[in-house]
Amino acid sequence: MNLNILGVKIDNLNKPEILQKISEFLQSDKQHQIVTVNPEFIMTAQHDEEFKGVLNKADLSVADGVGIKFAAKRFGQTLKERITGFDLIYEIAKIAEQKNKSIYLLGAKGKVPEKTAKKLLENYPKLKIAGYETGYRHWWWKLSDEKIVGHIRRSQADILFVAFHFPRQDKWIYHNLPLMPSVKLAMGVGGSFDYISGHVKRAPKWMRDIGLEWLYRLIRQPWRLPRIITAVVKFSWAVIKSTPPHQK
Repeated sequence: MNLNILGVKIDNLNKPEILQKISEFLQSDKQHQIVTVNPEFIMTAQHDEEFKGVLNKADLSVADGVGIKFAAKRFGQTLKERITGFDLIYEIAKIAEQKNKSIYLLGAKGKVPEKTAKKLLENYPKLKIAGYETGYRHWWWKLSDEKIVGHIRRSQADILFVAFHFPRQDKWIYHNLPLMPSVKLAMGVGGSFDYISGHVKRAPKWMRDIGLEWLYRLIRQPWRLPRIITAVVKFSWAVIKSTPPHQK
């Protein structure tokens, strides 16, 4: 059964079920978009109808963010499991290695995509990296969507990770995926490349386990305060004051 959090659907699946779906996607002739939904996504979707549509049309919507668990409980449901986009990248890379599928990394700055590719290869030596691209050649020159799409088309990648930050990355995938027919699975990954590459340090596991990763990020990156307020305070208040879907 899907969750419905403030008008945004989320597939209520555990990790094995999510990975099974991903395996099926990679064996399919069709293209699939995955979104990893957190409270910020849901709050943005309240005033961005295009983004809400992209989220609700996704082939797989994964719960990412401890706030989703809280919201599900408020609406009388139990979230089976949350899995972060960071962790999902590694799980998909593992499946890709097993199935001999290739990955293309798009987004982030400087050498971050290249370092991310190297880190994934350290964990999965037989993984095929079809290519990586920041989206920028120089700080003053942004590559056009047509050029980026052309690079990915020529790479014949099976899987595409896009690190443009939301909502741009998810909208970009939605509009451009049909132009890259080899790609069977595409997912927006936010700042995950920064963490995988080591460019930004991730919160200790104990903080992640109890849902305090947001606090660690705030301490290390104070500029995140407005985003934290949205994800923690505004989202919680919106959930508390809303009417559960089954009571409407």
